[in-house]
Amino acid sequence: MTVKIAEVIVDVAAYPVDRPFDYLIPVEMQELIECGSRVRVPFGPRSVLGFVVSIKNETDLSIAKLKPITKLLDIEPVLTSEMLTLAKWLKHETICYEIDVLQAMLPSALRAKYEKFVSLQVNVEQLSFLLQPYFTKTKKVNYKIFEKDQLLHELKIAIKQNQVVIENVVKQQGNIKEVRKVKINDSREALQSIYENISNRAKKQKLLVEWMMNHVDEVFEPKEILDEVNCSDAVLHSVMELGAAEFIHEEVFRDVFTKDVKKTDFLDLTEEQAGALKQVINAMEQKVPETFLLHGITGSGKTEIYLQAIEHCLNDGKEAIVLVPEISLTPQMTERFRSRFGEQVAVMHSGLSVGEKYDEWRKIHEGRVKVVVGARSAVFAPFENVGILIIDEEHESTYKQEDTPRYHARDVAVWRSKYHQCPVILGSATPSLESFARAKKNVYKLLTLKNRAVSHSLLPEVQIVDMREELKNGNRSMFSEKLVEAIRVRLEKKEQMVLFLNRRGYSSFVMCRDCGTVVQCENCDISLTYHRSNEKLKCHYCGFEQWVPTTCPECQSDHIRYFGTGTQKVEEEIAKLFPEARVLRMDVDTTKTKGSHEQILEMFGDGKADILLGTQMIAKGLDFPNITLVGVLSADTSLHLPDFRSAEKTFQLLTQVSGRAGRHSLPGEVFIQTYTPEHYAIELAKVQQYEPFYEREMWTRHQAGYPPYYYLALIQISHEDVLMASEYAGKAADYLRSNLSFNVSIIGPTASSISRLQNRYRYQCLIKYKVEPNLIDTFIQLIKIYRSDWIKKGIQLSVDLNPSSI
Repeated sequence: MTVKIAEVIVDVAAYPVDRPFDYLIPVEMQELIECGSRVRVPFGPRSVLGFVVSIKNETDLSIAKLKPITKLLDIEPVLTSEMLTLAKWLKHETICYEIDVLQAMLPSALRAKYEKFVSLQVNVEQLSFLLQPYFTKTKKVNYKIFEKDQLLHELKIAIKQNQVVIENVVKQQGNIKEVRKVKINDSREALQSIYENISNRAKKQKLLVEWMMNHVDEVFEPKEILDEVNCSDAVLHSVMELGAAEFIHEEVFRDVFTKDVKKTDFLDLTEEQAGALKQVINAMEQKVPETFLLHGITGSGKTEIYLQAIEHCLNDGKEAIVLVPEISLTPQMTERFRSRFGEQVAVMHSGLSVGEKYDEWRKIHEGRVKVVVGARSAVFAPFENVGILIIDEEHESTYKQEDTPRYHARDVAVWRSKYHQCPVILGSATPSLESFARAKKNVYKLLTLKNRAVSHSLLPEVQIVDMREELKNGNRSMFSEKLVEAIRVRLEKKEQMVLFLNRRGYSSFVMCRDCGTVVQCENCDISLTYHRSNEKLKCHYCGFEQWVPTTCPECQSDHIRYFGTGTQKVEEEIAKLFPEARVLRMDVDTTKTKGSHEQILEMFGDGKADILLGTQMIAKGLDFPNITLVGVLSADTSLHLPDFRSAEKTFQLLTQVSGRAGRHSLPGEVFIQTYTPEHYAIELAKVQQYEPFYEREMWTRHQAGYPPYYYLALIQISHEDVLMASEYAGKAADYLRSNLSFNVSIIGPTASSISRLQNRYRYQCLIKYKVEPNLIDTFIQLIKIYRSDWIKKGIQLSVDLNPSSI
């Protein structure tokens, strides 16, 4: 037989081995191994996981020196040819190891240890002569037995004929879920013989077997039989021991949905919606990989356009990927998609267990579903016939991965759209400046929705409350008098409210009033946040926590005071002002447990609370008809962050959270409390005027040399010793200045905004450029220097192209 060689990317994240290695494909595996297969290979003194990225017949090495692949882990490849091509592109675009990208594409269960079983699906007589002996006494056999006996070729034929299926039992991290069922004997004659041999005194047994004779070879849950025949579990076991039936185990997918949804019909579109949808459908029909920026005000019906575009996609026999930015948006969004497309919808997000993620991935991989709704990583859904990709709230920074590989889901979606020759929709009421600038330059196609979709639904009336005036009038509360009155009116009318504060916890920080010491994290240069629920101070960056000190750690004064406001403190204040109000709090602390997002939103949707209080996760996407009031308790929280995007983020947050009010027939009202009411981001958010904000912010970016006028890259150096971190950051800056052109601006090195994190001191260099052909190669060479020398000294270096924050 012809020699076959596999090129394998091994699961070792190190620069010297970041390339394919040649391995000999054993003769017995040649018809089984394909590109995208996971394999076990010898690598030095150990055995490691690897991915087959290419198969060839020749090699530059001596065949005799090639090591053979020791094990094939999957009969069907886990990665498609598209994913393998995408991985090479992403490796270059994000400057990372190829194995990091390949692992990011798969559910964590496929990175775990697991066992495989072969499960019989037909009568044993239908199997080939070689396979029959393995299933005479059991319907499930360990996969390793077929490997050992060299029967994988026969097994693959049986799989293709649907005679057996492969079941993966993932150790520790999650396994195939099974339910025990009862399979009735497939011979009526055998059942008749059993019936005749049962004593007439065992009436229940005879009744049960008689019932079974009418359900030959059928499968039931035990409870179904007990209810149908009205017998006990003991009776069922008795007749099963006589051979009337047997227990079998059926694989089932875990149900990630907490409740059933009613099927809904498609809504009539407004003229604006219909016009936008028509352009998207034209691109689908003509197989044009157009990127559409769907800019529609809050409540303009962007989701309905998504739904009807997907309906057209499914009718054409294709698949759809929908991304949402927050896990909190996923329940409501998923519910809307399930109400239209039923069992064809899978969901993927971080709130699922390892087993649930694995099951949802398998549904997609095996073609059992046609639509996936999920967070950032769902962009890698292994569909092979994608007809449309949709990114809702496209401006959200959560679409950018902060860890390796540092990809942006939007860039991956655009790449996949070109691969499948299908459109992408980027939807937002407040698009990122970069996306809107691309639309202005016709790189993206702009679709605009200027009106709300629901007739008689108007944008809410927005009032800006100057908290400086409240302070002058003696009001030191976090609630202005106007907001207090508005809440009281809504409580009387039994209407619902959303109160927004972008800080969780009770207080922002704890300070000594005598010496001014602020209690900080022992690992990071960041103040600890007070959480009253357990009387602890927590670091929201590294997780460090400590008890609240009774005296100042510096001067031993007992004059300790809590400053700032968190959601816990707001909740307490609401209870004092409005004891009758029913409040639900939604932040990271109240949504840690599984299903908590769904539970909170369901309770609010069912009218079991008057006020939904929360952080950024409630600012967008929520759509409840009874919300008539939105209160933004402090618009300044995000405005004064040390980030060139702070004004943009503030405008987006205020516009989005304001859009939660008055989305249906009831009119809405919004109160924005601020100490800087004159800021253009706040003034323009009040009237939801995006284009004037865009023009004003673009002028600011142009003056300062920031995106979208310039591209950015961020080099970050860290070390446990501050002098070492500073020294090597300087070396990195010197190297960049020596190897990049004069058109590139290199700022730094400077201490990062959080200069110490997890006991490491951090310095950074910011690179600004428009066009720099040598940029990627220069970064790669710098990384080579780091990996060959600096890493031995305890230095850590990271490169982030187009960082979401600096």
